[in-house]
Amino acid sequence: MKLCNIIADGEIHLAIDTARGMVDATAAGFAGNMDGVIRGGGMDELSGIAMDESLPLVKAPVFANVVNKTGKLVCVGLNYRAHAAGIHMKLPEYPILFSKFDNALVPAGTDVTLPPWESSYDYEAELVIVMGKTAWNVSPEEAKNCIFGYTCGNDFSLRDAQMRSGQWLIGKTMPGFGPCGPCIVTADSFDPERGKNVRSYVNGVLRQNGSTADMIFSCARIVSYASKYIRLEPGDLIFTGTPSGVALEEQEKVWLKPGDLVDVYIEDIGTLTNRLV
Repeated sequence: MKLCNIIADGEIHLAIDTARGMVDATAAGFAGNMDGVIRGGGMDELSGIAMDESLPLVKAPVFANVVNKTGKLVCVGLNYRAHAAGIHMKLPEYPILFSKFDNALVPAGTDVTLPPWESSYDYEAELVIVMGKTAWNVSPEEAKNCIFGYTCGNDFSLRDAQMRSGQWLIGKTMPGFGPCGPCIVTADSFDPERGKNVRSYVNGVLRQNGSTADMIFSCARIVSYASKYIRLEPGDLIFTGTPSGVALEEQEKVWLKPGDLVDVYIEDIGTLTNRLV
């Protein structure tokens, strides 16, 4: 099932992206919200709403954040073999973890501001895990059952600041630098280990074209490893790394600039679009 948070009548509504189009589940009488569903409530009712062909469709949705209350934003670096090769770095033995602050999370369709005092702005198309259960020192097998679903993310990066030290935080967490969406696909209908295509486009030009099959650490391994140091909770988001093709890998680097439109496409999830201003 594909679930979205949308803005309707000035409020956040839960919507379902069905085969025939998007249905406003809140307007159809669903009393819960995305955070409650992530914690395990209301899926049977939502399935019934999704199958009701008498309900009207949302024609031009305005998206809200994929979760109602922003939790932890955990990120993984160097998790695709081709990307590591592209920047001439050894494959890591363990997942490289860093984080973003909560105001980095913005919805699909949001304009992202590039402060003019910097210039080395880059894009990173990423599969994002949405946690559904608390995970604290879980095994990879247990970790799979802690994942609610997946969404698209863009780990926007400021490379000059990122590379000043071994700590990547200041190059990763400017406001708006972690857009996610437009929807969450539940884990029962999406398996990243089957090799899902991950792409990015800048102004319609293909920049990244990878597959989750190239991931060094699987989603279950990432959750398991992170849970040994970070108590993961329902609604936490984990950016799982980016394929090759980012500007950092280019000999003549073409950084992002105001006016650019960046699309992140992930097979069987959808397309996350954000314009830079």
